[in-house]
Amino acid sequence: MSQDGATHLQTQHALLAAWGEFAQRLGLVQRLEAVDLHQKQYQHTPQTKVLEFLVAALAGLEHLKDISRAAHPLDQDRTLAHAWGQTAWADYSGVSRSLKSLTMREAEQIVQVLEASSQLFITSAINLAMLAEKRLVYDGDLTGLAVSKGSTTYPGVAFGHMDDQIRLGYQAAVVSLHSPVEGRIWLSVDHHPGNLVSAVAAEGMILAAEKRTGVRPRRRTELLEQRLQTVKQAGQTLRQKQLDRMQKVHQAQESLEEAGRAFAEWQARVEDLAARYHRQQRAERPTGQLANARKKLASLQKRAERRQKANAKAEQVLAWTDGLLAEQSAEEQRLQQRLAQFEQDNHSNSQPVPAVFRLDAGFGTYENLALLIEMGYEVYTKLQNWRVLQCLRKQVPPDAHWSEVDHQVYMWAWAQHPLENFCYPIDVGQERFTDEDHLTYCALLHFGDTPVTQDLPEWFGFYAGRQTIEAGIKESKQVFFLHRLKVRTHPAIYLQENFVLFAANFIRWANSWLETDRNDHRLPVEHLGIKELVRVAAHTSAEMVWNSDIKFLKFSDYSVFAGKVLILPNFAYQLPLPLAKSFVFCDASTV
Repeated sequence: MSQDGATHLQTQHALLAAWGEFAQRLGLVQRLEAVDLHQKQYQHTPQTKVLEFLVAALAGLEHLKDISRAAHPLDQDRTLAHAWGQTAWADYSGVSRSLKSLTMREAEQIVQVLEASSQLFITSAINLAMLAEKRLVYDGDLTGLAVSKGSTTYPGVAFGHMDDQIRLGYQAAVVSLHSPVEGRIWLSVDHHPGNLVSAVAAEGMILAAEKRTGVRPRRRTELLEQRLQTVKQAGQTLRQKQLDRMQKVHQAQESLEEAGRAFAEWQARVEDLAARYHRQQRAERPTGQLANARKKLASLQKRAERRQKANAKAEQVLAWTDGLLAEQSAEEQRLQQRLAQFEQDNHSNSQPVPAVFRLDAGFGTYENLALLIEMGYEVYTKLQNWRVLQCLRKQVPPDAHWSEVDHQVYMWAWAQHPLENFCYPIDVGQERFTDEDHLTYCALLHFGDTPVTQDLPEWFGFYAGRQTIEAGIKESKQVFFLHRLKVRTHPAIYLQENFVLFAANFIRWANSWLETDRNDHRLPVEHLGIKELVRVAAHTSAEMVWNSDIKFLKFSDYSVFAGKVLILPNFAYQLPLPLAKSFVFCDASTV
């Protein structure tokens, strides 16, 4: 306690300490401490060590040992521990042991705490997006988390495509929401083996986003009903073909049996004649009775072989038809179940919202497109099928006027175009990229009410906006080192993935909290990038000062932010846009 009645403490992790104060105001620390973890406690609780792991993620530590072995170790900063509501931090080895002992259920409970602490911010972003843009915009992608190809200690790894290579590791399926304020809010991350491909990950990503936001569009059940009716009609056609081909198999089998009987009869006749000739010591002449019988037998043998082949072919065609019919029946049943589920979804969805999903070409399979359309989304993606792309190129008129949509990028589009073997008409934009050496073609796909073919530059630019999730993935790896797996058990890896994405959101929300102070010497956190906030401001020395009225950080004279201060507000967060169109103030007791 100083003479002015204020408390002064030194920290080497200024912004981390500010974020800890925000976490306490938000109730995050209290919630994490309340999670029941069945581990022995020695000097530090397992909850403290889990919280320390989160702080390490916020600090952008590349390795777990950096908690204790960095130039300014986290576990030696008692002011930082105090800011996060702890008396002290554990050594990194203790953090590692606690993470290794986590069960999947415990890890899921911890993630539920993160989700509960994020929900008000996500709801606020949804409301702001709906008022400002009249729709929600989601982006989804896969990111590879590679490990050493010779590693045997990571559970459930598999070889797959990662960074344009075949590598051993995991795939993380991530979804983000576009926010007019934060720009990008991470919604979900799902952990998968490395051999997961984009084509089978779309549905899980969509459902995860809907679960996280609590809102969804109206399902297009009318389109699904039409598709189901088409499938049923195709099934009836196949069943009739099956009956016809069963009849052909029956006829082929009868013909084969008749040929077999004739062959057996003549074979017996030839044997009888040959025995008679032998008894009578008769010579076999080329035009004699025995020779003619042998010729007849050879002809019947060829007939039997032809009918054997015909029977095999008829059975093969029938088996192929049976397989098609089985697939058709499974498809019909699947669509029927989907229709029932979507009708129930619509019945329970009193406030459907317009929503857009942007995905890259890896997700652009016909089944994914149909699913997204039927789930009610406006879809932006790229065509995956190279053969269809070649067919589209041939359909462009020779005198077509290509519209320039970007530097050396041109487009030609069809509205409501029927793609080969696809169930719904869809907007197709043929893209042509030019440079000095060669031309490159690809195709944009769109389904929805937006007349994208009337403004091709806008279509191109809006789809290019999905680079926000690619930038987010880059940030998660370059700033928070998501790809550096610090743990080697499934629950702990799952926790690391969720901590990293939560950290990216949390910092942006904390910035809004810190922006409420407008004194002349404040650190302008809103003008600092995430990389600078994590790599520099979170590892800068400062003095934490507080008394009964105020708490603030004063950056030391030896830091890059010398002379700057950050006043820590005494409320948790001011929502930029609540449902009632008025500001709502929340503290730890109400979040």
